[in-house]
Amino acid sequence: MLRKKHRSGAKPRAPRAADRNPLNLYLAGFLEWSAARGLSDQTLETRENALRRFIAWCDERDLAHPKDVTLPILERYQRYLYHYRKPNGEPLTFGTQQTRLVPVKAFFQWATRERHLLYNPASELLLPRLPRRLPKYILSVADIESLISQPDIATPSGLRDRAILETLYSTGIRRMELVELELYDLDTRGGGLTVRGGKGGRDRVVPLGARACLWLDRYLEEVRPLLVTGQDAGRCFLTDFGEPFEKNRLGDLVKGYIERAGFKVIGSCHLFRHAMATHMLENGADIRYIQAILGHHDLDTTAIYTQVSIHKLKEIHAATHPAKLERTVTQTRRESSSAKPLFAALDAENAQGAGAGTGT
Repeated sequence: MLRKKHRSGAKPRAPRAADRNPLNLYLAGFLEWSAARGLSDQTLETRENALRRFIAWCDERDLAHPKDVTLPILERYQRYLYHYRKPNGEPLTFGTQQTRLVPVKAFFQWATRERHLLYNPASELLLPRLPRRLPKYILSVADIESLISQPDIATPSGLRDRAILETLYSTGIRRMELVELELYDLDTRGGGLTVRGGKGGRDRVVPLGARACLWLDRYLEEVRPLLVTGQDAGRCFLTDFGEPFEKNRLGDLVKGYIERAGFKVIGSCHLFRHAMATHMLENGADIRYIQAILGHHDLDTTAIYTQVSIHKLKEIHAATHPAKLERTVTQTRRESSSAKPLFAALDAENAQGAGAGTGT
């Protein structure tokens, strides 16, 4: 442990009126059923948060039983989410709206299956269509090198942070996957790590680069023994207080180094994931190998990086587009002669089409 944690007495949350709504009893049963199905803790947390928001909205309208909720009421709640504004005045993204509606649909599907309802009012609720957006920011290789050199490796915490950044860039794993990384998941000798219970509950083995292995070994040998306090739970990365990282604390740590490097970008850990996939693709990696590393179930999710990898397109554009700054007469003549067969074929196709048009 590098620092002692000052523990202030946390005040218990004051009870809210919505906590007495009978819908909370059905919520407890739904969460228990979801846990029994083997859903991840993160999925359970997402469902609980979304449904508690929904129950609070229902309580303001005196809705206390699943049978009180109809399709028009659910559509009204959907419109409420669409028009809702955050404290900064921005609307909820369609992704956030869907995240809050999907658990509601699952809840009423469960309530119908459990015979609390005769029919499912959410069965015909249409979810918002998500726009297929490209990543806003892709850090270059130079940007990544500048970023990962920010931690002060002369200090124990700086050495740990360098190992974290190297691991994120080398493997492209998600923030929660790094938070939940255990010591026995690492294989620095073999150059790999195992992600257990990733998105969708799927395990996978991810390559770990030689440079990342070097920094991880230094962290494990020189720093981690200083951080362990009491019983070691086995988590790989520990905070200065000797506790396993939480996702928000890790995100704040990485965001701090991004700001220190001078990058005015949105995001933290996921920037390394985008950068790793894009850089590997630009260097000739097959997209299916990138899919396996990232843990994408659907290849279409990985294919988005083919749209942000612009360097190869620029090379082809510069080599083939006629509007180049430097073009010699010999080059122009050679290209013109090599294009003659193509032009002849196009003329023949055009003539054939014109003949067909006069014959009709």
